Order: sequence, then structure tokens, then C-alpha cells
Amino acid sequence: MADALKLTPTESVIVRRSEPALLEVEGIWGPGGRRPPKHFHPNHDEHFEVIVGTLWARVDGAEHELSQGDALDIPRGAVHQMWNAGETESRASWQTRPAGRTEEWFRAVDAAIRREEQGGGEMPGPLAFGALLSEFDDVFRLALAPQLVMRPLVGVLGRLGRARGYGAGG
Repeated sequence: MADALKLTPTESVIVRRSEPALLEVEGIWGPGGRRPPKHFHPNHDEHFEVIVGTLWARVDGAEHELSQGDALDIPRGAVHQMWNAGETESRASWQTRPAGRTEEWFRAVDAAIRREEQGGGEMPGPLAFGALLSEFDDVFRLALAPQLVMRPLVGVLGRLGRARGYGAGG
């Protein structure tokens, strides 16, 4: 079985297929998860199909409750969140087109979380994520404020984080 790459303490992915045109993973959301930060992908589209359980999603302000067999398409640039607020594990087939550096992003986040866990923590802090977010700006962008504010802020956090040894390689 392939390794599960951690994205949060309750969310992970297993890579099923990886090629330039398509990254397909199985997403696993543990019970009682929280909403991730609002974000978007500037260069790829996502497609989700729920295999088991229930997932909640917010896409450009519209709420969705997805159950087994339901599908959801998220176009590039759409601000979204997906989580499992239920009491049982949820799984979905998750496709990213084109793949771009999405698998690299997943692996970098997983490595940062595992480093934090080794030190007794749970999630990397702002400097570690700032370094990753600035390094993977082509894959994942936060949508917590207008990009005119977010991109310079992430850039500063990224520079500070890299100076402290954080980043995809650190």
C-alpha cells in the first residue's frame, strides 16, 4: 500500500496516479475535522467523488454536503474549503488537472508535519507554512484577505521561514 501523506492532523492523501496531465489521490478525512483555511488553486482544476462518508464543502460561498457517490468540481481560481465534520471517516477520489507541482506540495506539507510531530508538536507554525506557501505559490494560495495583501505577507513569512531553515527541503 502507498504511503499516506498528511495534510493536517485529520486529513491525508494516498497517491493513486501521478502524471503531468493528472494527479489522482484518495483523500482521507478523519472524523470531527475543522474547516481548512479558505484557499484557491491558480493553475489547476479539482474533481472530487465521495467514496464513503460525508464531506462538507464551501465553493465561492456556496455550501455543499456530499455523500457517497456525490461529485463536486472546483475550477481553478474558485475559493474553497472541504472538511469532514461528521463522526466517521470519509474518503473521496480527488483529481487535480493538470497535476503541476501538486504532489510535490503534498509531500512538502507531509514532511513539515512529520518534522513538527517529531518535536512534539502537531502542526507547523506560520514561518514554516510561510516558506511552503511562498515556494508553492503556483499550486496553493490562501484567500483570507485580498491577494494584494496576502501575497506580500506570505512573501515576508516565506523569507523569514527560509532564514530559519524551513521550506520544502528543510
